[in-house]
Amino acid sequence: MGTLGKAIYTIGFWIRETGQAIDRLGCRLQGNYYFQEQLSRHRTLMNIFDKAPAVDKEAFVAPSASIIGDVQVGRGSSIWYGCVLRGDVNSISVGSGTNIQDNSLVHVAKSNLSGKVLPTIIGDNVTVGHSAVLHGCTVEDEAFVGMGATLLDGVVVEKNAMVAAGALVRQNTRIPCGEVWGGNPAKFLRKLTDEEIAFISQSATNYTNLAQVHAAENAKSFDEIEFEKVLRKKFARKDEEYDAMLGVVREVPPELTLPDNVLPNNAQKAS
Repeated sequence: MGTLGKAIYTIGFWIRETGQAIDRLGCRLQGNYYFQEQLSRHRTLMNIFDKAPAVDKEAFVAPSASIIGDVQVGRGSSIWYGCVLRGDVNSISVGSGTNIQDNSLVHVAKSNLSGKVLPTIIGDNVTVGHSAVLHGCTVEDEAFVGMGATLLDGVVVEKNAMVAAGALVRQNTRIPCGEVWGGNPAKFLRKLTDEEIAFISQSATNYTNLAQVHAAENAKSFDEIEFEKVLRKKFARKDEEYDAMLGVVREVPPELTLPDNVLPNNAQKAS
């Protein structure tokens, strides 16, 4: 590096240092508000090549989730925190009222040993438990995939079928309607009861309702969040005997009350 190059490098170094010093000073002046200007390269919805995600306006996608490429998410579905749906080399389709819970991974197959090109298709009112892995498979309507389960290429989970938590379902396995499969590798365990089949539908409904609450919370501005913190501190719930001794009656502000459809006990009282 010549003399001119060193001089330019030194000037550039001074400018960067000055900019960082000004930024630190601005952060101190802003106090609790400075974090709003921190940048993240994470994108919840991301195009890949010419493929763009198509998410229904009534669906909930958590801020820390990633939906990439050729992915369709239907009405009332929810993609929870830490999930990755990567439709880069093939497509992913998620139906209506389906929930894919925290840290789950959904990917597709462009090629495999059987030579099949496999998208991932997830039907309506499906529950996919936390940290599940779905790869190039089909999960039909009102099926249930347990926490930590892995579904490999070509797997088909039929309607009202259940994959137990932690199961590994090998390639091209078909799980018939009304059956529970579990283990590594997954095998038939038993038939589902009528109550368990009803639970699958209810689970999807519960998550649809819960997603509405999370969507509303994530949509709040910083000022709204800070205001609610003050309310919670002011109306903090004390021991009932303690309040009775003081003659205090506490009312919870509407801003801090969950909707009835999220709390089953409240829903029953209202009905």
